[in-house]
Amino acid sequence: MKVLHLLALFLFTDLSHSQTTKCQNRDGTANVDWAIVYKAPGQANGKIIEATAAGAWQNGAQALSSDNGHSFAKTLEHVVGNNNNVKFLAYNNAPPGVIILATNADSAAWIVHTVPGFPTAKTAYSWPVAENARGHLLICLTISETQINAIAASLLLVQPIIHYNDIPKTETAALPYFNKLAEGKIPTFPPFTSRLTIRTQSVATPVTVHIYSKSESSKYEIYKKVIVRVLKKTIKVWSKRDKILKGDCRGLQRHIRLIKSPAVVVDHNTNLEADITNWAVSDPGNIFCHIDKPYLKNQAKEPAMAVCIENNDIFARFDAIAAQLED
Repeated sequence: MKVLHLLALFLFTDLSHSQTTKCQNRDGTANVDWAIVYKAPGQANGKIIEATAAGAWQNGAQALSSDNGHSFAKTLEHVVGNNNNVKFLAYNNAPPGVIILATNADSAAWIVHTVPGFPTAKTAYSWPVAENARGHLLICLTISETQINAIAASLLLVQPIIHYNDIPKTETAALPYFNKLAEGKIPTFPPFTSRLTIRTQSVATPVTVHIYSKSESSKYEIYKKVIVRVLKKTIKVWSKRDKILKGDCRGLQRHIRLIKSPAVVVDHNTNLEADITNWAVSDPGNIFCHIDKPYLKNQAKEPAMAVCIENNDIFARFDAIAAQLED
């Protein structure tokens, strides 16, 4: 089984114009509440939707290998570069991640993605070009500092290993779960599952995000035993699958339906052989979930996390990809 990867990133800002601490629009020239890039196999730029342009997938402004001129290059500029006001924690298990902190105000961003070995902390921006052959997701959510503790609590169950941290404890004194995460503590007593909710920072149109995580001790299969059970809805799943876990159409409600491969992201073709993303949409709609483990039986024995976003536009873009389902 191929290991999937996820990057989690928090950015605190002192509102200085000299640093980037929020999600960025298509060409990296303005702050946005959220942004999502879906890069299909064989594509260099990918497709993007963001909070101010969510009605349709747009072509990425630049190739993801470019160190400027596109959303995620700008968002990550102080992960790969230096800024005295930006500190961060990097964790790596499978998936890996980074938490970044600027030191003055209530603003942050959380990024989750599937690209292994990207980015490398404090090293010049370098997209792994070999990953152009595979399908990837990159998701950025702009959030407030008050949301950090819930995210950290969710991450604890995923058992991350911390390999970089220069965030001063004076910045996190009021964040007990973040401090446990920074210290590499792993829960050894129940509960072994977590269901927490955060919201993006937009005052006018905040987006609700549910984070579902489980430790390996739970023995739960995350798709059916966690996501479907909590949402109380059928979900349509795009993920590599084995011959053990299958689509489930039995009963009256709460099914797993498998999306057919190949599929299409507007005019970019994708397939489960090359696409390493795992995602689902609810049926009926308005929820999109990014999951860090594939739909395989053995993930019941592993820690896992799902980030489920309630947003009609995001849902609609992914539901269109999920148009064809297996019987």
